[in-house]
Amino acid sequence: MSDSPFIFEVSPQNFQSDVIARSKQQPVLVLFWAAQVPPSAQMREMLQRMVTQFQGKVLLALVDVARDQTLAQHLRVRGLPSLQIIRDGQLVDQIEGPQTEAGLRQLLDQLTMSSADALRAQLADLIASRDFATALTLLRQAVAEEPANPSFKVELADVLVQQGALEEARTQLAQIPAGAEERERPQTRLEMTEEAAGMEDREALTARLEQQPDDLELHYQLAVVLAAAGEYQGALEHAMTILREDRSFREDIGRTTMIRIFSLLGKGAELATSYRRRMFNFMH
Repeated sequence: MSDSPFIFEVSPQNFQSDVIARSKQQPVLVLFWAAQVPPSAQMREMLQRMVTQFQGKVLLALVDVARDQTLAQHLRVRGLPSLQIIRDGQLVDQIEGPQTEAGLRQLLDQLTMSSADALRAQLADLIASRDFATALTLLRQAVAEEPANPSFKVELADVLVQQGALEEARTQLAQIPAGAEERERPQTRLEMTEEAAGMEDREALTARLEQQPDDLELHYQLAVVLAAAGEYQGALEHAMTILREDRSFREDIGRTTMIRIFSLLGKGAELATSYRRRMFNFMH
């Protein structure tokens, strides 16, 4: 048995107090297992290790079915291993059979995700489908529920810019503390959107670039116009071209434009990581 305070054995006698009651503070994983079923014992070992690493963000309740089958029968467990997820006193999911370590880690990541991160993941899908109306509804509700949470205001400002509501975005930005995490993202998006509005559209710029492929100003304008439209890879390619061709052009604007686009992509974006590496390799 683990010495971790976040892992405990559970029985019919303490299920209400140790699982149902505690699940109102953090999610509880209930693992039904038995030493006689090796895959379930392996899953117990993996979960014990992972839950310990999460330091109390999630709890693990162990039910040794070989010792007592009462809970398994009451909760209709059909085979081992069986994993039930209890949150806010309710069963929210049930996973049957052996799971990979990667799959379990992904599950724990989702369960321990902050409200801001969970909302951000939901927003990513809505924005990808350009469903800005639903995204704004979710964000306005989140801001109303947690008015002191600046991360929701950051996301609201960012979506407002993408929808084209620039004045409202400016109002939201003014309410976000200057040092708030990722505030730079909507601020940069607003600036690039306004800058792009004063330029020709991409078709006209592309046509001109075909005639003047060495014109770095055209590459810069296309980088801005594409970034404002959410076409980040194309924007980064144009900025990278400026970086490769002339570091002195407009005071190294190829590099600074790439950095601005990285901020639009947000933390952890694979595209930003890839181009950041390319930029670093070229510069060094």
